Amino acid sequence: MGRARGHGARAEGPGRARLPLRRSLLGRLLAVSALVAACSVAATAWIAVQTTSGAIKQEQGQNLTADARIYDTLLEYAARNPTWDGVGATVRELARESGRRVALTTQSRQPLADSATAATAPALPPQASAVVDPLSVDTVLAARGTDGQRTAADRIDPRAVGPFRLSTADSTALRRTADAEVACLNRAGIASDVVVGASGRPRVQIVGNDPERALGTRCDLAALDTPTRSEQKALDALTALADACLKRQGREGVRLNNDLSWGDPVPVAVPGEPGAVAPRPVPAPRDAPAEQAAPSVETPERTGENDRAIASCVGTARSEQLSSYVASPALLFIGDEGGATLPGFDLSPANTAKIAGAAALVLALTVGASVFAGTRLVRPLHALTGAAQRMRDGEQPASVPVSGDDEVGRLAAAFNDMSAHRARLEEQRKAMVSDVAHELRTPLSNIRGWLEAAQDGLADPDPAFVSSLLEEAVQLQHIIDDLQDLAAADAGVLRLHPEPVGVRELLSQVAAAHQARAENAGVTLTVAVAATDPEPALRADPVRLRQAVGNLVSNAVRHTPEGGRVTLSAYASDASDASGASDGGGEGDDEGKACDGTVVIEVQDTGSGIPAEDLPHVFDRFWRAEKSRSRRTGGSGLGLAIVRKLVEAHGGAVEATSTEGEGSTFALRLPAGTEPSGP
Repeated sequence: MGRARGHGARAEGPGRARLPLRRSLLGRLLAVSALVAACSVAATAWIAVQTTSGAIKQEQGQNLTADARIYDTLLEYAARNPTWDGVGATVRELARESGRRVALTTQSRQPLADSATAATAPALPPQASAVVDPLSVDTVLAARGTDGQRTAADRIDPRAVGPFRLSTADSTALRRTADAEVACLNRAGIASDVVVGASGRPRVQIVGNDPERALGTRCDLAALDTPTRSEQKALDALTALADACLKRQGREGVRLNNDLSWGDPVPVAVPGEPGAVAPRPVPAPRDAPAEQAAPSVETPERTGENDRAIASCVGTARSEQLSSYVASPALLFIGDEGGATLPGFDLSPANTAKIAGAAALVLALTVGASVFAGTRLVRPLHALTGAAQRMRDGEQPASVPVSGDDEVGRLAAAFNDMSAHRARLEEQRKAMVSDVAHELRTPLSNIRGWLEAAQDGLADPDPAFVSSLLEEAVQLQHIIDDLQDLAAADAGVLRLHPEPVGVRELLSQVAAAHQARAENAGVTLTVAVAATDPEPALRADPVRLRQAVGNLVSNAVRHTPEGGRVTLSAYASDASDASGASDGGGEGDDEGKACDGTVVIEVQDTGSGIPAEDLPHVFDRFWRAEKSRSRRTGGSGLGLAIVRKLVEAHGGAVEATSTEGEGSTFALRLPAGTEPSGP
């Protein structure tokens, strides 16, 4: 049985289940190809995005600079005028300079001014380019419009000064004072200039990064720090608005300084006037609207929740104070005159180099991935080629490493099985040559010995002498016949003469032929096929079938001790039983069991049994469990091998099961009602 199932297992090899795609060679090739394609697409998309984005950004940067100038000009108009009346001329001038369409509307999209010259102006886009509000400045556009000099900390435009704007008389008087201070500083060797802020207040700006140098002179810079009457009035109003905001939050009021800071100013000595003090001048970073661009006093650093609340209220108060002095927020629309999109662009050499570099990188990655995958695929094939060449050259077969369970791995495993099978066949061939020589040498040596004894006059050629020589000759002929049968079966030219066979009669004939030998050995030989049972239909060569069953019976009688039993039986088995017990079998129903099923012939003994480790080898040629190869305990070792070949020639299979110490069962499974496969 083990031998039969071994052949069946080898037969199953080509029919193994197909590998899942994720583990197959095809799947891996597809994965590598998909990865390369994905990288290529991603790189191409990235290059396209980067190139297009760069060109668009460049184009947009140029437009944004122009748009920022437009925004800044209109923002200045809104900061200096309480309404948008008269802004049309400014809008048309900006449109002429930039070559763009400029339109202003209220927040409800009511038109204020439009530079469109067509009779029917194109509809404005749904999204405005910006909101022109001097009390809430777009810090990005504002920073571009002033060349980056503006900061994002204060959202109120510095040109929105409102009540802090000086009268002409006050501005002229302060300008004379500022000119005198600049002249004083210049005489002291300190370069300085007069800078006039949006409110009309002049201030002295020291050239260089060390304004503290002015403190060592006798120039009276503090004269410019005193607010005018109108500025003080506006500062008091702003302080009142901030205090009202703080009181609503349950906080104390605040006293604002000229620079809109809060707290007490730190007094410092006025240069040239002993004993007098004045606020220390600090250069202003820019022209603040409510500061009149005047030097501020230095105040102690304040932090915490209270300072944040004061800062918030001061900002709210400034917006409330300035709201009546500036224009209301307006929507700004900037676009092409005909509503066209951004113009196209040419591929620059830099972008061409980027695309070429990315393509080269993708190509290198593709080649690297292909080389890596190809190396992993070819390495086991090289190993297989080398092993096959070594086998061709007659070297000892060696197995190749199996790297996985994919197609290449299965090929390597099949090659290892073939190599191992070839090694076994070679060992069997060598053993067979040795066994054939041994089996032929024994009867030939006996015949030669008896003849030499007769020639030397040591033995008389009496009937016993002749009978002994005849027995050795018959044994020699039997071995030669067995070898001839095996050779014919191996070559597929074993001749069979199929005809309907009565299984009950065939078993009876075999039992009768071996009855005398069984009785001499003290073994009971019986046929367990009742006359009332339906006889299985079988079409086979009766001579060859009797030879196969006879070999099994002879082997069973030889290995059954005195008092044992050998039983011959036969029965029909359906297709499902046949396929479950062996690797062949057909498919049929209950009515076709006798025609389409399997006929099983069993020879069961109560002998010594066969060890489990020897059971797979019982059908090998010249194999004997008793290694001494004694003629007393065994035959030539070809009987069971011939049984297997005869049964296979009939399209069947032979099985062996055994329990050591209890006995063995040999079963022949033959297709019922079919022609044998032999010629």
